[in-house]
Amino acid sequence: MLAFIMLINRSGAMVIPFLGVYMTQSLHFTLNQTGVVLSCFGVGAVCGSWLGGWLTDKVGQFYIQFFCLLLCVPVYCVLPLLTTPVTLAVGVFVQSLVSETFRPANSVSIASYTKPENITKAFSLNRMAMNLGFSIGPALGGFLAAFSYHWLFYGNAISCGLAGIMFYLFFKDKAPRKLASHQKIKDKNKGISPWKDSRFLLFSILCCLYSVCFFQLLNTLPLFYREVHHLSEWDIGLILAFSGLVVFSLEMLLVHLAERKLTASAIIILGTLICGISYSMLVLPGKFLLLYTSIFLLCISEILAMPFMATITMRRAPENRQGAYMGLNALSFSAAHVLSPLLGTRVANDYGFNTLWILIGGITLLTSVGFWWVIKKLKAPVDN
Repeated sequence: MLAFIMLINRSGAMVIPFLGVYMTQSLHFTLNQTGVVLSCFGVGAVCGSWLGGWLTDKVGQFYIQFFCLLLCVPVYCVLPLLTTPVTLAVGVFVQSLVSETFRPANSVSIASYTKPENITKAFSLNRMAMNLGFSIGPALGGFLAAFSYHWLFYGNAISCGLAGIMFYLFFKDKAPRKLASHQKIKDKNKGISPWKDSRFLLFSILCCLYSVCFFQLLNTLPLFYREVHHLSEWDIGLILAFSGLVVFSLEMLLVHLAERKLTASAIIILGTLICGISYSMLVLPGKFLLLYTSIFLLCISEILAMPFMATITMRRAPENRQGAYMGLNALSFSAAHVLSPLLGTRVANDYGFNTLWILIGGITLLTSVGFWWVIKKLKAPVDN
């Protein structure tokens, strides 16, 4: 049911993929102004990830998820009224703060209804629902943007409201089981803060570096489609919808096969390298075939890397610190939301998109080496 609610919520995911295009095409912001506003989304995500982890341990996952979904409704309705870089930056920050506070609570909720041996599959199922919704959202968003960009915001508001109502009706009387630690930890380490876990901190930094590269999907890649290949909003929406459909179709199968054939470290390293390949190939000549092949490889990267990052985090977390660990891991992705648009748009503006894609290839290569080293050092059953 959590996956179904996520499907409803993500089916309205129209704003973020088109936000950069909206600012450059409709509000006529410069590329650098667009990058700054998109970075404010990341700042809100950083604050929301920390706040969500803390509140989940203090208040519980149910109330955090419910109120975050409902609060998103008025925030999305206000965003179309904000038309200057400063006001829109503030609005995007608030929207991101609310929506990202939801994520650590949602991750703990998934784990609380899942047997330890099925936790990777549970995260994959939830992500599969997210990506099916993401395949619907951008396609619908591209259609609505052809009439008015404002309908993107209103569509997101409706989907959040529906998800919040369904979540409350289904889970109000359901008590989650007590979470057990998925890691054998010495008693003296029980309750350790993730901020004092140096190896996990390094792992989270590497997750952030991977995400800085991957999240170009939401920031500079739509701008690249528009400015370099001159694609319409509808064509951009179709490519993004294709990416969601690929992940929805293949994730459970590939995760199952990867778990049987490879170690967790090998899976994450392979996913990281494929991410670099998918972006680097964009320097090659071509149009639709090239763009769809690149986005397909990027989807494979996401399928291989992200579920196992969440699995390692839950296995590393002590029993009474799972919210904090998931919050810190979500923080690494949220920090990438700050750096990804800021650095991506700046490099693209000053040096060109081709330089950006080659740079991403180099970063992912170094990041994969880092993952190889740190996962061996983590004292958690991360390898099969």
